[in-house]
Amino acid sequence: MNFIKYIDLLKRELAPALGCTEPIAVAYASAKAKKVLGFMPDKVEVLVSGNILKNGMGVGIPKTKMTGLDIAAALGVIGGNSNAKLEVLKDIEDKHIDEAVQYLKDNNLKIKLKDTKSKLYIEVICKKGQEESKVIIKDEHTNIVYISLNGEVLYEKEEKEENKIEAKVNKEIETSKGNLEISIKEIHNFATKVDFEDIKFLLDGAKMNRRVAKEGIEHEYGLKVGKTFHESIGKGIFADSIESHAIAITAAAVDARMDGCALPVMTTAGSGNQGLTCTLPVVAVFEKLGSSEEQLCRALAISNLVTIHIKSYLGRLSALCGCGVAAAVGSSCGITYLLGGEYEAISYAVKNMVAGLSGMICDGAKQGCALKISTSVSSAIQSAVLATNGIEVSCKDGIIHECVEQTIKNLGNLATVGMVDTDKVILDMMVCK
Repeated sequence: MNFIKYIDLLKRELAPALGCTEPIAVAYASAKAKKVLGFMPDKVEVLVSGNILKNGMGVGIPKTKMTGLDIAAALGVIGGNSNAKLEVLKDIEDKHIDEAVQYLKDNNLKIKLKDTKSKLYIEVICKKGQEESKVIIKDEHTNIVYISLNGEVLYEKEEKEENKIEAKVNKEIETSKGNLEISIKEIHNFATKVDFEDIKFLLDGAKMNRRVAKEGIEHEYGLKVGKTFHESIGKGIFADSIESHAIAITAAAVDARMDGCALPVMTTAGSGNQGLTCTLPVVAVFEKLGSSEEQLCRALAISNLVTIHIKSYLGRLSALCGCGVAAAVGSSCGITYLLGGEYEAISYAVKNMVAGLSGMICDGAKQGCALKISTSVSSAIQSAVLATNGIEVSCKDGIIHECVEQTIKNLGNLATVGMVDTDKVILDMMVCK
């Protein structure tokens, strides 16, 4: 087994981000377009796919106490650091925010819906007089596929390269080392046999996300789901249990992130909330059980890789909630490992989770995500407990197949084929309010 490819995959798919990845990707594209132009534009036009619009409408932008793609794009143009990619707004100061607000008031920036088949598409055009720059991001949040200045193409990624980035039904995941076949069995084999030192870097992401959870518990963000649950533990409402602890710290981190917390999170498969959901429940179990750092690290490898595995079928953006149907499944597998489960039990956990949460929709990034994720974390722990007791949902139930890999494929087909119209209906409901 080629462990190096799995390590490379983890390093590629886990990245720090400041703010929700969809508006931050817009900020990144805007900062890049401004840099290509060479000076402050008079007008900026931002064209995005429906899923980018959906995930950028209601989420807080770091340091601003504001929401929306427009303020994200304006900040990217005015004070963004394009070299920092998903941390593009890390150097933003109050003066930049004031300038961005005025820039929007002066009607210098427009957000428009792009008619495109790509679920993740961002096009930014910056203009000043006769000068014009254009930057296009497609399929991944930092995947720039096109750059031009005054009609001259400076960079264009070949179509065949772009297609490699799209999720594939044949389950080949591109890494910097080539294509890698991945499965639940191979994930378990890797995570339990790889040298601890080779995956120790996963602890950095866990610590980063745990800091955001602490911030969410100690301060008031969003709906205060995590903070409220944490303060209710031991008061006759929530027991001081693994489940309560996991729900509280995960929801608190999501509260903070969705409300514009100025701390970075470690993302998984292109999403900060996915990173929080597949990491923090596992950390919570580690804290309560007193597991070793090595056990935690191996559990995190399982959790993150299962999330990446499932997301490769769902695509970067989907009508299904990636946290509920991918990241929480990953965390359930990691928790199953910490509870002593081997490959068979981990497969059971996947089936149990898909049976319970496969219908959870994504209606945009927003404060309410903390509620969905708290529900998902609860299911993750319940599914892990059942799995370690030898209990799995029958293949006679719904989309569950006897083979765990086919169960994941069925989930992917539900999202990419069965829910195409659902995505459109959700967006219509959101923009017509």
